Amino acid sequence: MERVTYLVLGGGVTGLSFANFVDAKDYLVLEKERALGGYCKSTHKEGFVWDCAGHYFHFRNAALRDYLLARMPPGSVREIIRDARIRYKDNLIDFPFQTNIHQLPREEFLDCLYDLYFRAADRSCRSFQDMVYTRFGRNIAEKFLVPYNRKLYACDLDTLDADAMGRFFPQTTMDDVIRNFKVRGDRSYNATFLYPEAGAAQFVTALVHDLDPSRLVIGERALGIDPDDKVVEIAGRRVRYQYLISTVPFPDLLNLMSWPADASCLTWSKVLVFNLGFDAKGPQGIHWIYFPEEKYRFYRVGFYDNLLGAGRMSLYVEIGLAQNDEVDPGREREAVLRGLEEAGIVQGQNLVCSETILLDPAYVHVSGSAQRFFEETDRLLRSKDIYSIGRYGGWKYCSLEDNLLEAKALAGDFNRAQAKLPWDVSDAG
Repeated sequence: MERVTYLVLGGGVTGLSFANFVDAKDYLVLEKERALGGYCKSTHKEGFVWDCAGHYFHFRNAALRDYLLARMPPGSVREIIRDARIRYKDNLIDFPFQTNIHQLPREEFLDCLYDLYFRAADRSCRSFQDMVYTRFGRNIAEKFLVPYNRKLYACDLDTLDADAMGRFFPQTTMDDVIRNFKVRGDRSYNATFLYPEAGAAQFVTALVHDLDPSRLVIGERALGIDPDDKVVEIAGRRVRYQYLISTVPFPDLLNLMSWPADASCLTWSKVLVFNLGFDAKGPQGIHWIYFPEEKYRFYRVGFYDNLLGAGRMSLYVEIGLAQNDEVDPGREREAVLRGLEEAGIVQGQNLVCSETILLDPAYVHVSGSAQRFFEETDRLLRSKDIYSIGRYGGWKYCSLEDNLLEAKALAGDFNRAQAKLPWDVSDAG
């Protein structure tokens, strides 16, 4: 039987980051797909560069940023100041909506400003929807925040925790709103970001740069896990591990172990992505547009061509779906193309090529019951040397940088523990 100190399930950003930062190189990364990267993949097709929807890197940790850039070709990554808009009643409003309400028609602006001024911001909130109404008032909530996030999460927003998006939810104050009357300002977490000329997968290439290819196994999936014997079943073989690092969706990890507890509180949405390449340029300068209105099937449209300075329009279009929704890509594609024409994004350009991607899961539903279940189960798993991390392994809303830092911190814990041992644990068991 094969033995390894660290068995890593999932060859996405989180799993590859752990392999980079753990000192003991007795690891094995197991990736079920035929390519590494998870959702951080890129397609190059007929001159277009596409990702699995919008993936942008925004770093607060300079050392981590420098670590990755040092492993990428010089000058191959663009630093971009975001230009994001919201389509509201056939007009484009700067994002975030709540900070730019002065761009609305006068009466709607006054309604929003009045509600914002008299909001009960110091009241505790019982849900995400309640938080939106409480902190921003009825008009801002109903014009953008509620309809947009309902399309994004594809669920009742009252079922989500008030802090479901954490630091990623754009807040605002009266000072911010009034300052924006004259001076445009943006304190959002992704106001600036990095984007590689070869697509988001270039960051994955950077993470693979220093790794031993023989320890990266693609196209093989775990079929079962025995947490007591510390054995993972793979097609045709078994691997015994000392520590299991899992980045797969938390419900999938539990299924692999036939975990007895009811995990039905772990819910999520799916996202259907259409990457579309056209023969001529469309709107210029804009990086993406949010669509809160129900008449548009999609909730966001992004412009790869404006990120890369390309001469032909290249889009990603995202549709939020509930966990159990049936997916009809053909019908959805027709609705997308009609909506793009109605929104004035497509104006006579011809579609050259396209691809369809289903992200399942896409956005986890952060709720009190889900968080309690995860924390209780995670404590039990860690007592068995199983560590579930990352966006889906940790069942949370987070950035790609957060994934890198979490994996680095866990690797650091192991590095410090290993340094104190008088023997090599890879020989144990």
